[in-house]
Amino acid sequence: QVQLVESGGGLVQPGGSLRLSCVASGSIFSINTMGWYRQAPGKERESVATITSGGSTNYADSVKGRFTVSKDNAKNTVYLQMNSLKPEDTAVYYCNADLVERSTKRYLEVWGQGTLVTVSS
Repeated sequence: QVQLVESGGGLVQPGGSLRLSCVASGSIFSINTMGWYRQAPGKERESVATITSGGSTNYADSVKGRFTVSKDNAKNTVYLQMNSLKPEDTAVYYCNADLVERSTKRYLEVWGQGTLVTVSS
């Protein structure tokens, strides 16, 4: 089994910063892509930022220049540094990984349980 565990959410004032972390653990052979998605109340889940095993990144237009995704391959960890936060960034943030499971060599898509980010004064 593989699991993703997020941390770092919380309440922050507009203009503030937060750093989210997501650790992948379990029967992992390799990780292709990790990323962050978010879902605001009443809205669909949307992609925020992704990073490939080679380090290529992709960002939603709404967060470009404010958010930075990075990873530590040795720790199977992906981070999301969020700066200049806005009230519209309020959402549950989910970690996602596309990976190969060690014992079966099957491709899996795994989601974390989510962490709430609230931007409010």
